[in-house]
Amino acid sequence: MATLLRLSVLCGAQGSRGLFLRTPVVKPAPVPALLQDRLSPGWCGVQHLHLSPRRLSGSKAASLHWTSERVVSVLLLGLLPAAYLNPCSAVDYSLAAALTLHGHWGLGQVVTDYIHGAAPQKAAKAGLLALSALTFAGLCYFNYHDVGICRAVAMLWKL
Repeated sequence: MATLLRLSVLCGAQGSRGLFLRTPVVKPAPVPALLQDRLSPGWCGVQHLHLSPRRLSGSKAASLHWTSERVVSVLLLGLLPAAYLNPCSAVDYSLAAALTLHGHWGLGQVVTDYIHGAAPQKAAKAGLLALSALTFAGLCYFNYHDVGICRAVAMLWKL
């Protein structure tokens, strides 16, 4: 606690000037009038920034995709104990589908965020789709022709 207090004295707390800083720590950011909410009855002076265009903000597809991602994540949280307690082929195939879908969506966001340009992004997404399909096919092949995901992980734990 003393360290935090000492840092707040040196760097300046709550917008005041610190000992080592010549400018205020917190600077108010100007907000263009286009991004501000309109004055309405009961307006208390709070400004809300709208960073997404209004035509895309009510998209049902984006909302459904976001909800689907959360459902798959919660499904994975339930499948992990089920795989430990009851290793069977239904859990193996469910894990194959959920893990592949979860990985595909996660890597798809990495592609969207870090690959710029229409052509490279399209090529990367096509490669990701091929990789995800190959992953799912490989996991299904492993489940059908070998011991399955659950028993394989149990065998690894026994090593």
